[in-house]
Amino acid sequence: MPSPPTSFADGKLLAFHDGAIGRIVFNKPDRLNAMSLDMWDGLRDALALFQTDDDIRAVVLSGAGDRAFVSGADITEFDEMRASDTGIRNYNERYEGADAALYAFPKPTIAQIHGFCVGGGMAIALSCDIRICAEGTRMGIPAAKLGLGYGYQGSGACGPWSGPP
Repeated sequence: MPSPPTSFADGKLLAFHDGAIGRIVFNKPDRLNAMSLDMWDGLRDALALFQTDDDIRAVVLSGAGDRAFVSGADITEFDEMRASDTGIRNYNERYEGADAALYAFPKPTIAQIHGFCVGGGMAIALSCDIRICAEGTRMGIPAAKLGLGYGYQGSGACGPWSGPP
């Protein structure tokens, strides 16, 4: 029987366990589970909660609703959160901290993907150990169509950059 959920980011991210499986649900289906900055913080905090629980053997990440895993960053907050160099640095540090925590998480992580998985959703999926996609899943990095690329850390595929070997 699943445990009652622990709420992060005012309920936009939920964490609970079902036996030995920890579950993280991106819970903003009205915005296709777009990641707000407080959700990135919540992801990091939920992972820390599961890391210290010896009963949790693996963590499954999924999106609420039937339309998306995660549709990327919630760009509606960019004007406020990323309006200055300091704001951009703060946003990037918090996002990268959550991404690094997921990438380095010591227990198996599984992205349960359905619907849209784009932008920051791809970074989350790539930072997981296993990705399982439902039929009809749509994946991509829309910034590439604008000629924009993600930084090394923003790709999610390689973990935090520590310099050349």
